[in-house]
Amino acid sequence: MQGNFTLFGFSGPGAGVRAAALSLALGLGFSCSAAAQSTEQPAPKVSVAAAYSQDITQEAVFIGRGDAIDKVDIVARVNGFLQERMVEDGSVVAENDLLFRIEPDLYQATLDARKADLDKAQANLELAKVELARKEELLRREATPASEVDIARANELVAEAAVKSAHAAVQQAELDLSYTEIRAPFSGRMGRVTTSQGDVVGPSNPPLVTLVREAPIYVSFALNEKQLVNVLQELGETTDSLAQSKRSPDVHVTLPNGTSLDETGRIVFIDNRIDPLTGAIVLRAEFANEKRLIVDGSFVHVRISALEPTRQVLIPQAALQRDQRGEFVLVVNDKQMVEQRYVTTGDTVGNAVIVLDGMREGESVIVEGLQRVRPGVAVDAVVAAEQPKD
Repeated sequence: MQGNFTLFGFSGPGAGVRAAALSLALGLGFSCSAAAQSTEQPAPKVSVAAAYSQDITQEAVFIGRGDAIDKVDIVARVNGFLQERMVEDGSVVAENDLLFRIEPDLYQATLDARKADLDKAQANLELAKVELARKEELLRREATPASEVDIARANELVAEAAVKSAHAAVQQAELDLSYTEIRAPFSGRMGRVTTSQGDVVGPSNPPLVTLVREAPIYVSFALNEKQLVNVLQELGETTDSLAQSKRSPDVHVTLPNGTSLDETGRIVFIDNRIDPLTGAIVLRAEFANEKRLIVDGSFVHVRISALEPTRQVLIPQAALQRDQRGEFVLVVNDKQMVEQRYVTTGDTVGNAVIVLDGMREGESVIVEGLQRVRPGVAVDAVVAAEQPKD
């Protein structure tokens, strides 16, 4: 005997089977709905920062080298024993200070001998003049032939030449004697003295010491052809007038330890040719170097600033990424969607970077949460806690 089922409106034979099928379908529907709800994920949260504009004074950076304005190897100009040494290693000296004395006795004796030779030559000249006058008087009286007068006149000329030669020998002896005292040709600081008192020194020996003027000092650096033309065009100057121009750009130096020298240099020299091997031209800037922080031969970073600041767009460095095509950022548009944007960047300014092309002021770039997003997805963007604005 078959029963009648009225569950969910089903009755009659087979109603139980139909009811079971309906229950199964309803159960599957509820399960699918719950699964769909469970797969829906909230939009990932990211931190964004807005691109902003700022007046930036552009700088070009070069490798430079300290170059002393005056530097000389002190060499003995005469041979002899080093009698006295008046300076110590590294001492500071003034112009014309006595540094060394070579034993002068031999050169004083030579000078005395040369003076005696001069006196003798002058006496011979006086005798030749008297003899010529006597011969001329005898010739006037026709008491001697003319040939005797000619000989007397020639003897006078020889005596005059001997006086000149003796006078030159005295000057040479005086110079040699003066060279026994070695003095500083300019103010500066001594290096390490390479010889000791009692050594034999002379022109063929190594330098006694090197003297360097520490202040002011040059810093030499090089510009390539494009940079040189850009500078000249911007200033309206020539290579000849740039060093004397009042519009010449300021030059700054970063020392080897990374600190900036608190002095401003000025360009004082531009070479007259571009090196064909490097394509660069050498410039010199002069610094007062009051604290002696630039040392001759040391390498420094030279910075040349533009005359006028320019308005630039900047973004945080944290937003910048790179792939095979180049540098890019992830931009969040007004629909809260992520876009990939390739950019051209310039110099860094603090923790920000200048964007030369690809960004506009006010556009938002992702700075945190970059690993959780990709182009084309929606995000929940919040403003980053800190912006790198001044």
